[in-house]
Amino acid sequence: MRRLSVAAAAAAAAAAAMTTTALLLGAPVGAAEAPPEKYDIRNAAATVALVDRVAKWQMENFCYADGKEENLHDHGIASWTNAVFYLGLTQWAPLSQRPDSCLAWLKSVGAKAEWKVAANFEEHPAYRIYHADELCVGQFYLAMYERYGDGAMLTSVKARLDRILSSPPDTSMGYRSKQSWTWCDALFMAPPVYAAMAKISGCEAYLKFMDESFRRTHAHLFDARERLFFRDGSYFDRREANGAKVFWGRGNGWAAAGVAGVLEALPDSAPQRPFYENLLRELAASLAALQDGRGYWRASLLDPGSYPAPEASATALITYALAAGVNAGALPEREYLPTLEKAWAWLAAAVDKNGMLGWVQPVGADPKKVTASMTAPYGAGALLMAGKQILLLNEKRIVNLDHIKK
Repeated sequence: MRRLSVAAAAAAAAAAAMTTTALLLGAPVGAAEAPPEKYDIRNAAATVALVDRVAKWQMENFCYADGKEENLHDHGIASWTNAVFYLGLTQWAPLSQRPDSCLAWLKSVGAKAEWKVAANFEEHPAYRIYHADELCVGQFYLAMYERYGDGAMLTSVKARLDRILSSPPDTSMGYRSKQSWTWCDALFMAPPVYAAMAKISGCEAYLKFMDESFRRTHAHLFDARERLFFRDGSYFDRREANGAKVFWGRGNGWAAAGVAGVLEALPDSAPQRPFYENLLRELAASLAALQDGRGYWRASLLDPGSYPAPEASATALITYALAAGVNAGALPEREYLPTLEKAWAWLAAAVDKNGMLGWVQPVGADPKKVTASMTAPYGAGALLMAGKQILLLNEKRIVNLDHIKK
C-alpha cells in the first residue's frame, strides 16, 4: 500500500485541481480558478458586506434542540456547534455595519442559555464534567463578560473550571475517554477558555492546567513528520484509499484555530508563548502546502482523489488561524498572504446570495463526502472569525472603515 506524505499529497492536490470538475458551486474547474474581483482580500467594503450577510442569515435561521430526548450535546443552545457561531459573531460584531443588532441577539441567546455551561455528561463515567466540547460556549461567555462586565456571564464558566482544577481528570489518552483532551477538536474547544480565564482573573493556575493538558495532547496526537494532528488515537493505524495517513481537514482546522485562540489570550511575555507560536508555524507550513489551487482545503488533507470536494469549515478555520498568526506576528505576511487571498476568495464564493455558507461537512470525526447544500452554524462562525482577521490584516491599507468601533 502506497504511503502519501504531505509533500506528495500537495502534488496530488494540484493534479486533482487540473482534472476534477464541478467542485466549486457546480462550476467547471476553469471557472473556479479565477476568484471574483469584488471579493479581493483588500476590498474592505466587500468583506464587511459578505460577513454581515452570513451573520444575518445564520441569526435568522438559528435553531437549537431543547428536549430531554434530543441530542443536546451537538444541538442544544449551549452546544459546541452553536457556540462557534456565537464566538464568531461576538468577534465580528464591532466590525459589522449592524453591531447593536448583533450584540442584542447575542445577549438574548446568552440569557436563554442562562449563561450556563452545559452538563450533559455528569453521570457518564468516561466524560463527567470534563468533556472539552461543553467548554466551547465559555469562549462566548467570557468574551461577553469582557465587553459588559456582567458577573452572570462569568459565573458558570469559572465554577466549571474551578471544579476541574480541584478534581483533576484522568490523564490517560485512550480515545474513548473524554476526560483528557484525547481528540484534536478539543484543542479549539477548551484551551482558549482557560487562557481567557487566566487573563481575566490573573490566576496562573488556569494557564498551568491548560498548558500541561495541551502539551499532553500534542505529544499524543501530533505527527512530527507530517506536522499535522491525528483526530484521535484510533486513527494512528488507519489509512486512506491511496495509502496515506488519515488527517482530517476540519480536525486540523480546529487544532490550528485553537492555537491561534490561545495566542490571542496569552500575554506577549508569557513563557508558554514560544511553544504555541512554533506549533502554529509548523501547522501553517503543512496546511499551506495542502491548499487547493482554488483556495480551499478538503475533508481529507492527504487523499484529494477520494475527497475532491471543498470543505468550508476546515477552510474557514485554517483561514482564521493563518490570518490571526500573521496579525500576531507569529507568521510572515509575505509568505502567507497569497494563501489567504485564495482562501478568502473561495470562502466568499461559497456563500450564496442569501448568506448561507455551503460545503460544510456535518458533525463527524473524519473525512466524509461534502456537497454545496450542506451548512452548519460552526462553519458560519468560523467564517466570521476569519472575516475579522482578514479586516485586521489590511487595517493599515483600509481607509473606509469609519464605522468600526475600536
